[in-house]
Amino acid sequence: MPSITSVPNDLVERFIRLQLPHTSANLEKLLSQADEEKWSRRELLDRLTEQELRFRIQRNLDDRLSRSRLGRHKLMADFDWNWPRKIDRSMVERALSSEFIVDGRNLILLGPNGAGKTMLAKNIARQAIFAGFSTLFYTAAELLDLLAGDSAELRRKRLRDLTQPWLLVIDELGYLAYDDRAADLLFLLLDARYKKRRSVIVTTNLRFQDWQQVFPNATCVVTLVDRLTHHADLLPIDALSFRSRESREEAQKRNGDDERS
Repeated sequence: MPSITSVPNDLVERFIRLQLPHTSANLEKLLSQADEEKWSRRELLDRLTEQELRFRIQRNLDDRLSRSRLGRHKLMADFDWNWPRKIDRSMVERALSSEFIVDGRNLILLGPNGAGKTMLAKNIARQAIFAGFSTLFYTAAELLDLLAGDSAELRRKRLRDLTQPWLLVIDELGYLAYDDRAADLLFLLLDARYKKRRSVIVTTNLRFQDWQQVFPNATCVVTLVDRLTHHADLLPIDALSFRSRESREEAQKRNGDDERS
């Protein structure tokens, strides 16, 4: 193994040591292109640094997308704006610009099952990542399970970790009921993010006055809602289920194919 204080004789190895992976992997190709197109030394350095920078930007973006836990999802190009009976398109478009994150505001997407809340939340989070904001996505069940932890020290660490990202998405709050301990943990997280003006997106099928159904034995629900909504925008969505519509359309297509065959 070469000494970390020695200078490698091989040029590619030097680029590797300098942590320039794209340049080291594409050096010969780049030098050949420079010869063919008769680049000046300045042009060569310009292309080399530009390609390395583009590679690093893309790698950083891919890393942030991977760590965000967004997973695969439909993009906004697939969203049918004509389907919801009620939706504030201008508010969605502002959210897609990440303006609310800059302002330290929260966003609550309220609507029935299948109305597209999760799809919208994931697309808003995706655009935030492209804008350079660190982002994490959890369902409410996943988040509360994570916060429960096995020890007080682990819970404190996870609270710190979940407070750091610029944007935290909590999906499907309202679909399951939780105990008062879960409510306390969620309050601690929202309070910590509130104090740092870190944005939260919550998707829910319940109005705030009905959140007692989610945490039936908790005494902190009113305060929890207060922390969440103090600097927040509410986006109500009134729509029949997209999933039900897609299921009907797929069934009709299958029936049509069967009749033709």
